[in-house]
Amino acid sequence: MDGHGRQAAPAPLVTAASLVAVEALVMLGLAAAELFSTDGGRLLLGLTTTLFFGLYGVLLLVCARLVTRGVGWTRGPILLAQLIQLGIAWSIRDVESPLVLGLLVVVSLVVLAGMLHPASLRFLLEDATPEDSGPR
Repeated sequence: MDGHGRQAAPAPLVTAASLVAVEALVMLGLAAAELFSTDGGRLLLGLTTTLFFGLYGVLLLVCARLVTRGVGWTRGPILLAQLIQLGIAWSIRDVESPLVLGLLVVVSLVVLAGMLHPASLRFLLEDATPEDSGPR
C-alpha cells in the first residue's frame, strides 16, 4: 500500500508508464529540436510543429505520472498514443531504418500489454466500481 491507503501500482503498469514517460521526453526533445531548427522561411510551420510536439509530450508525461496513481482517464490518451505510434511504424515500414521501426513497434506493444494487463485494469478500475455492488 502507498501512503494514501491505496495499493501500489502493479509492475506491468509501472513499466508501461515508464516507457510512456520516455516517449514524452522524446517528444519534448523533438519540440526543442524543431524550435531551434526553425528559420524565417518556415516560421509559422516550425512554431506550430513545436507547439504540437510540446503539448503532446507534456500530455504524455502527465498521463504517465497520473496513471501510476490510479487516475483512470489517463488510460485513454496513453492507449491512443500507442495506436498512433503503431500507425506511424506501419507507414515507415519501407524506410531504410529498421531500428527505428523496431523501437516504435516494440515500445508500443509493451506499453499496450502493460496497460491492458489484468492487474493494471483492476488497479485503474478499482475506484470506478461501486463498493456495495451486491443486491439490496
